[in-house]
Amino acid sequence: MNELYRALGDINCIRKQMASATEFRGYGPATLATTSAFAVLAAFVQQRFVSDAASHRSAYLVIWISTAALCCALTGAQMFTRSRRIHSALSDEMIRMAVEQFLPSLGAGLLLTLVLTHYVPHSAWMLPGMWQIVFSLGIFSSCRFLPRPMIAAGTWYLLTGLACIAIGGPRALSPWAMGVPYGVGQLLVAAILLFSTLEAPDEA
Repeated sequence: MNELYRALGDINCIRKQMASATEFRGYGPATLATTSAFAVLAAFVQQRFVSDAASHRSAYLVIWISTAALCCALTGAQMFTRSRRIHSALSDEMIRMAVEQFLPSLGAGLLLTLVLTHYVPHSAWMLPGMWQIVFSLGIFSSCRFLPRPMIAAGTWYLLTGLACIAIGGPRALSPWAMGVPYGVGQLLVAAILLFSTLEAPDEA
């Protein structure tokens, strides 16, 4: 029985090593392009209904947190089904590693939101920039499982996040301080994934 457990453990280690050496293709270009559209739509909603976000922070948070949750749910569902199809036997390990790479940035973004809004609300204007910087760190952390050009997307979010903080004050809560970075950034991610897929048509 001990030999059986040892053999199963060895197999599990081999699967993890194979997964860590395999490029993750669970993210679909069309889905990521859709999240870009969601970001732009959310910017229009904010512009129409929450023109003064500095005075209506709760409404601002509802718009963007709801958009983020919708994008995460859509990406997660598609990642699960696509990984099952492309990575087959390694899908569980691939999905687990993808989640582990991005989960810390999502947690950090949530904690930053809670701290800034509850303890230093006068600094809540920093949220768009901080969200983008944290998101960039999640992309950088995931780059070793993704196509190499993905580092460009991480750099884009890092630079736009820094630019939002540099703007400072209520202007940083403009709908386009979120709509443009995420609209363009997610299209960039989708384009990189699409190009990568075209290079491997058997995995399209």
